[in-house]
Amino acid sequence: MTKAEIVSRICEKNRISNSDAANIVEATFEVIKAALERGENVKLTNFGQFAIRAKNARRGRNPHTGGEIVIPAHKIVTFSAGPALKKTVNTFPSD
Repeated sequence: MTKAEIVSRICEKNRISNSDAANIVEATFEVIKAALERGENVKLTNFGQFAIRAKNARRGRNPHTGGEIVIPAHKIVTFSAGPALKKTVNTFPSD
């Protein structure tokens, strides 16, 4: 599902204009992004939690050359699904 599809479904469900829905979706993503940039966790009840995790520097291999490289320390965004989301996902049979 793309951002455009999310906007479209919000329009249909809430009977609002496409531009209003797009603004709401964009604002929501900006708020989440800003919180993560500040190092804050974002907890969405009945959905899940976004968090920032630090990864240490480590040695790795270049898959093309096989040469050893150093992968620098960096931060990653993680998502943990909440119990309600997990239950919803596991309720429907997989295709």
